[in-house]
Amino acid sequence: MIKQNYQILMEKTIAALPFEFSAAKPPALLLHSCCAPCSSSVIKRLAAYFKLTVFYYNPNIDTQEEYSTRAYEQQRLIDRYNKEGVSPYRIDYIITEYRHENFLELAEGYTDCPEGGERCFRCYRQRLEATAREARRGGYHFFCTTLSLSPLKSAAKLNEIGMEFSTEQSRWLPSDFKKKNGYLESIRLSKELGLYRQDYCGCEFSRREV
Repeated sequence: MIKQNYQILMEKTIAALPFEFSAAKPPALLLHSCCAPCSSSVIKRLAAYFKLTVFYYNPNIDTQEEYSTRAYEQQRLIDRYNKEGVSPYRIDYIITEYRHENFLELAEGYTDCPEGGERCFRCYRQRLEATAREARRGGYHFFCTTLSLSPLKSAAKLNEIGMEFSTEQSRWLPSDFKKKNGYLESIRLSKELGLYRQDYCGCEFSRREV
């Protein structure tokens, strides 16, 4: 298998955006976000090129309290970015209802998998499938996820799954947001903005490995 540099693929995709898009009419991108800290640097990287909507869909998170805390921080970050004019376009967001049972159903039989294994791949698929479905429903030109920012997440697997759900109308944006110090920038921004930064991915199975 040829190793891909998804950061370069993203840059090439952006450089080749169709002429129908312009500063007055940018392409719309639905950005799945796992949390505010991870989205902090990703939003800044994409803000100049897309009209962004952040999609907070994470049924893997283990409790309602944790889900709500991360959702609140996500909204707080976007509100601040809009006030500061981080993007030339207003950043919108969608916060979905908490449905942890949806994650537990797919995790059944995989609860003992190590972090970064098959359980995580199934979780990627669940979240990306929901993002792709919302992108098609909402008429977004592109969709992608912040998940590749983490050094613990497989960018290759995320891009493989994302491409499965890509259509001509709603295209997957290839990406590896940890590249070009994206992860380190998210840590810096989290401290600067006082964001709640969790110490585990989200599910009860990842938490027990902390």
